[in-house]
Amino acid sequence: MKTATDPGLAKGPGPAAVPPARSTRPRRVPLLRVLPLTPAVVLLLLFLAGPIAYCAYIAFTDLQLTGQAEDSFVGFENFTTAFGDDAFLNAVWLTLVFTVISALVGQNTLGLALAALMQRASKPVRTLVGGIVITAWVLPEVVAGFLLYAFFRREGTLNAVLDWLHLPTQNWLFTLPILAVSFANVWRGTAFSMLVYSAALNEIPKEITEAAEVDGAGGWRRLWHITLPMIRRSIGTNLMLITLQTLSVFGLIWVMTRGGPGGRSQTLPLFMYEEAFQKSMIGYGTAVALLLLVVGSLFSVVYLRLLRTEV
Repeated sequence: MKTATDPGLAKGPGPAAVPPARSTRPRRVPLLRVLPLTPAVVLLLLFLAGPIAYCAYIAFTDLQLTGQAEDSFVGFENFTTAFGDDAFLNAVWLTLVFTVISALVGQNTLGLALAALMQRASKPVRTLVGGIVITAWVLPEVVAGFLLYAFFRREGTLNAVLDWLHLPTQNWLFTLPILAVSFANVWRGTAFSMLVYSAALNEIPKEITEAAEVDGAGGWRRLWHITLPMIRRSIGTNLMLITLQTLSVFGLIWVMTRGGPGGRSQTLPLFMYEEAFQKSMIGYGTAVALLLLVVGSLFSVVYLRLLRTEV
């Protein structure tokens, strides 16, 4: 007869063990994990979110620098005034032209071309070209503006070279001001795109390009079918960053043309400055700044959606 302590009875089938019920209470984040983030959150709220919220409030008021005892809430009046202002619409158009020419086409294309050429260049050539391009990038915006003003003015370097070649000259800052400032921004900002694409091209495995060469693919076919698809995310990131930087360019254009002549190079940052600080209409100028922020956000959304789309 088997007893209760018999091993056979101990190994016999018994009731299945019931797992403990999981608690439905939300897990509490330990205070020690949140505490180190507190200073950063406070600084962001104080110096970033706070000013943006205050500017958003000012955009809906008629605040002025002079001649006004107190401001009043005017709703969407500043925005309706802006969209009915020909000068504002002209600034929007010139901002898009300036961004497309100097960022999307100029800096992006030239930066990719320089990065690709420097991949095959000798070390002395890479050092020389990289030094020249990066020097233009690290120059202060005001200094770069004066240099390009001296280059494009009627008695400047460009006309001196054209006159030496017996080619027609003109006052480029008067006849083609938006193209002149766009070229200046390309000259100054191409280094960033070149550095981004140089890093991206170095990440492409050499075995892939060598296999394409063995299969008879030419340079343009390798660029279109191998290089560009493999650096697609770098292209999207670079486009987003240089677009946002170009939308906010102020000092370069101000030094070269001050938005003239006749507003033909007045982009949104210059229009905003003129309305807010020269005409003392802080509320209206802040509304324009808020619209510029919306334009930059729309560009960012488009680029982020392109980055998420798989080829």
